[in-house]
Amino acid sequence: MHFTNISDGTGEAAVTKVDASSLVGGGTTTRYAVEKIAWSTVGMGFNLLWDATADVVFFTTGNNGSQGEIDFTKGGTGPSAALTNNAGAGVTGDIQLSTVGHTAGDAYNLTLWLRKTAA
Repeated sequence: MHFTNISDGTGEAAVTKVDASSLVGGGTTTRYAVEKIAWSTVGMGFNLLWDATADVVFFTTGNNGSQGEIDFTKGGTGPSAALTNNAGAGVTGDIQLSTVGHTAGDAYNLTLWLRKTAA
């Protein structure tokens, strides 16, 4: 999945980017592991969160602009070769995004590679 944003200065707070129940084969508690993340930011940063009663931050870029790519499948095998959703009570399987340090004209690009996992 690929996401882009040019900020109007208001930012995003826990906005659902991946709605697990709307994906093919999804359900109310279907979870997706993150196999790879590629990103670039200008000016702002962002946090990725597993949605639950108490959201869990699982990735952050910082807030001064950055870029990178992390492949969690490199060097690992089996289900552990990815970031798995470890959110507790009220987990939905959704992935949310919150911007950090945003001002008008800041931007991000985000690509996620996902794999369905057991609920």
